[in-house]
Amino acid sequence: MNFLPTLRSLVSAYQAFEHYSAPDLKGLGLTMTQFDVIATLGNQPPMTCKELGEKTLVTKGTLTGVLERLQTKGILERKMNPEDARSQMIGLTDAGQKLFERVFPAHLQHLEKAFEKLSPKQLKEVQESLNLLKDIF
Repeated sequence: MNFLPTLRSLVSAYQAFEHYSAPDLKGLGLTMTQFDVIATLGNQPPMTCKELGEKTLVTKGTLTGVLERLQTKGILERKMNPEDARSQMIGLTDAGQKLFERVFPAHLQHLEKAFEKLSPKQLKEVQESLNLLKDIF
C-alpha cells in the first residue's frame, strides 16, 4: 500500500487545479465541463457524441445534459450524421465559435500564470509522470 501517498498527491493536485481554474471559468460564465466541451469543439469540424466523449474529460452521462444546456443557449447545434443516421454531429454555432474565441485564450492565460512557475524541464517531468500513471491504468 505504499502507493497511497502518491494517490493522495494526485487527488490533491487535481483538486488544487479545480480550485484555481473553476472561479476563472465562472467569471467567464462557464462551468469546467462546459468549457471542456467548447474547447474541444472550437475550430474543429462537427463530431459525433462518441468522438466528443473520447476527446473530453466528461463522462457520457454528464455529457448529455451539458450538450442539451449548451444547445438551449445557442452555443452548439446537432445535425444528423450523413454517414450514420443513428448518430448526430455536434458542432459550435457561430455564437459558440465566438464564445470559444473569447474564453479559450483568456482561460489559457489564467492557467499560464500557474504553469509558468515551472521550468520547461519540470513541465516535461510532470507530463511524463502523468502519462506513466495514465498508461498503468
